[in-house]
Amino acid sequence: MQEYFEIGQIVNHFGIKGMVKVMPYTDDVARFEDLKTVYVTLRHTQKQYEIEEVKYHKNMVLLKFKGVDDMDGAQNLQNAILKVERKDAATLEEGSYYIADLLGMPVYTEEGKKIGILEDIYNTGSNDIYVVRNEKQKQILLPAIQDVIKQISLEENKITVHMLKGLEE
Repeated sequence: MQEYFEIGQIVNHFGIKGMVKVMPYTDDVARFEDLKTVYVTLRHTQKQYEIEEVKYHKNMVLLKFKGVDDMDGAQNLQNAILKVERKDAATLEEGSYYIADLLGMPVYTEEGKKIGILEDIYNTGSNDIYVVRNEKQKQILLPAIQDVIKQISLEENKITVHMLKGLEE
């Protein structure tokens, strides 16, 4: 399992006092308020930063890191990815999973036939779409609804699906 989870990306600086503007990768932006530190990954280096302040602006999260006190320091972090350790990740409700834990999982029909590997997950607003790549390198798009996704087992490392009429195999 993945040791770190990506929670956002620094897209710009904000103001002149060292704040950064973060595009969050999480559904719950308020979870940034619970964090004391984050790991900032930029150009193959990773450094831990202490969070001094959290604010919000439109759809973005504004963060002030200890030791980043001016616009230049904040600008140097542009395009960095923010990560947290798994132990600091938000607790999920039952039946919810981290995308990072699902990607790469084999996908099987209820009859036990392997249809491919989960390659990506897209959010459409109403439900997620699971992108499964079969052995012929063809994509199979599965809606993440109860009628289709029957079981996700992290322990067995597999996803079991029901192929509704019209879904390709």
